Amino acid sequence: MSSPTRPGRWLLLAAWLSFVAEVVIIGTGGAVRLTGSGLGCSEWPLCTPESLVPTEELGIHGVIEFGNRTLTGVVGVLALTVLVLTFLHVRARRGLRLTIWFAAGGIVAGVAAAAIAGILGAPAFVVFSSVVLVAVIAAAIVTVRAVSERRDLLVLAWIVVAGVVAQALVGGVTVLTGLNPFIVGFHYVSSVVLVAVTAAYIVRAYDVPGPRELAVPRWFAVLAHLTTVALAVTLAFGVLTTANGPHSGDADVIRTGFDASLLAHVHAIPGYVLGGLLVLLVGAGAVLRLPTLRWSIALLVVVAVQIVVGVYQAREGLPPIAVGVHMVLAALAAAAMTVVALRLKRPVAATTTVDAGGRVEASVSSS
Repeated sequence: MSSPTRPGRWLLLAAWLSFVAEVVIIGTGGAVRLTGSGLGCSEWPLCTPESLVPTEELGIHGVIEFGNRTLTGVVGVLALTVLVLTFLHVRARRGLRLTIWFAAGGIVAGVAAAAIAGILGAPAFVVFSSVVLVAVIAAAIVTVRAVSERRDLLVLAWIVVAGVVAQALVGGVTVLTGLNPFIVGFHYVSSVVLVAVTAAYIVRAYDVPGPRELAVPRWFAVLAHLTTVALAVTLAFGVLTTANGPHSGDADVIRTGFDASLLAHVHAIPGYVLGGLLVLLVGAGAVLRLPTLRWSIALLVVVAVQIVVGVYQAREGLPPIAVGVHMVLAALAAAAMTVVALRLKRPVAATTTVDAGGRVEASVSSS
């Protein structure tokens, strides 16, 4: 059986929309936090104990928080659309049917578990989401193992779906714990990871399927991976810094623990290291004309703007709009770094030979 060709335009469109939605929800999540609307809805998944939607008494904070929750549904629908279209693309209709059965079973089991949890006084939605997440992971394992073509796309699509369910679970826990800073930080990091995964899906969707080989010198690949580590460390300290800053998400939530001023200086160190490594990546890519050059330049530009915004917000007392821009730029940096990492390899060149009987045989060879 021949391998599926490049995905059709509807799958590619859904993948791009999924990526955009994952970035946008980071912006709306930031708006929730920066406007003090983190507890605009006091309950989860209901906004209040009596209402799914915000009431007039909740004011603008309820509207902002509920708007972000609504966008979560959009993100979930797009993730599911990409998954279904991926199943159709790889001609795995049986896997799609199994997924539907797993989903139905997970929802039924989740409802039953939530009902029991409600009787016992446990948070019903957290229990329901946990059961559904287990069903999603089980469905992913079963269906991925049964597919041999474009398994990379199916794995990435499943990661996004599982991530969206997990994010809904973490969002509920965030509200129930009164905006615990560490859970809020984990919520943000998870969102950045999903941006990177959706970006990876798009890159792989446009690539030729099949074996891949290193497209750059090995030392350059090591340098790129070190840059990825520097970016991850910078993001981690950025999240920790914000977790102890003034934007807690609600006026009544007071942050305690680490010194935010000290963390801001610590956060800057890996940021400058990251900038230096990117200059090396761009310089080496330009001299050697490597396939990573264009996206290395894009990443360098994003990080340079990020540094400028970071310095500005630190000197101006953390204006909310600057902090929000900083959050979105961090996600875009993660996406660009993902593309750079994937461009370190290229498809192995295919060759054709004709045997004694006149039959054409395809093979791959390293270039």
